Amino acid sequence: MKVLGIESSCDETACAIVEDGKKIISNVVATQIPFHELYKGVVPEIASRKHAEWILPVVRQALSEANLTLNEVDAIAATNRPGLMGSLLVGLTFGKTLAWSVNKPFMAINHMLGHMYAAHLENDIEYPYLGLLVSGGHSIIAKVNGFDDLEVLGTTIDDSVGEAFDKVSKFYGLGYPGGVIIDRLAQKGDPKSFAFPVAKLDKRDANRYDVSFSGLKTAVIHQADMFLKPGYEKTPENICAAFQETACKTLTSRLFRAVEDTGLKTVVAGGGVAANSRLRAILAERTDIKCIFPPLKLCGDNGAMIAGVAYHFLKRGDRSGWDTTACARIPQFKRGLANLESFGRR
Repeated sequence: MKVLGIESSCDETACAIVEDGKKIISNVVATQIPFHELYKGVVPEIASRKHAEWILPVVRQALSEANLTLNEVDAIAATNRPGLMGSLLVGLTFGKTLAWSVNKPFMAINHMLGHMYAAHLENDIEYPYLGLLVSGGHSIIAKVNGFDDLEVLGTTIDDSVGEAFDKVSKFYGLGYPGGVIIDRLAQKGDPKSFAFPVAKLDKRDANRYDVSFSGLKTAVIHQADMFLKPGYEKTPENICAAFQETACKTLTSRLFRAVEDTGLKTVVAGGGVAANSRLRAILAERTDIKCIFPPLKLCGDNGAMIAGVAYHFLKRGDRSGWDTTACARIPQFKRGLANLESFGRR
């Protein structure tokens, strides 16, 4: 089964064709970074307009690189949640219209399920495992029982880790996108130069797997001098190194708790922050855990992850109706439950 997947949830216009949920035949991503750099962040109106301008050429290119016609594709899928509403509507409407016009099955896909599936495209992974889903909008630790079955164990109670990276980068004028730039500068700094605080969460508001990055972000932006250690200079490289170290260890400390509590020894990461070199290094240090990451090209938004996970829905017989719409957010996570309403079927 060849599935054409469209992804347009934020500022990447992407289309890919994947066969049987594994073999990537083509994977085209048109990035809007140059158009948002001036604003040091994604401007929703610009993003949706660029999607409308680029969606047809990107889909045509994906078909051309796969050496396929639209009629040779077996099904079409598109992201419908969560994300920027205007951006989502462009890809979703285009995907539905395309499927309707050639009488092909259509499947609307949760963006987060796509990120969690990305590592499966180049690896054979058995369920269940622990998933670490880290991006600009989410920081989630979950027990993954199937392609559409995530039991959320912990999440952020405020900012996502990706958001914290972007805001720190914006404040210090480092550039956009913040995560990539901070990762690069951190490699030239000393992670021991600042003693940035790790959030101690109130048990009434959080559980042992939850994370928080708002306080860390505030400390790095407004109180850095207070946490500078004697003998170190306040340089961008040192700030980035210490901030990145604290953020990554905040995530991994909660993840390792989940490893001990569940007994699951396989960890699969997904999302843009899964490309972070320090996060990968910390997880690699645990020789008792098998850590699986997507290749760097599949950490960011892409159509291959959408087409890949769509295959499993379609194979099961699921279809999305023509009345399927976009949703900027997904319902509040229910910890300890297989939340199909949030992550799986409509």
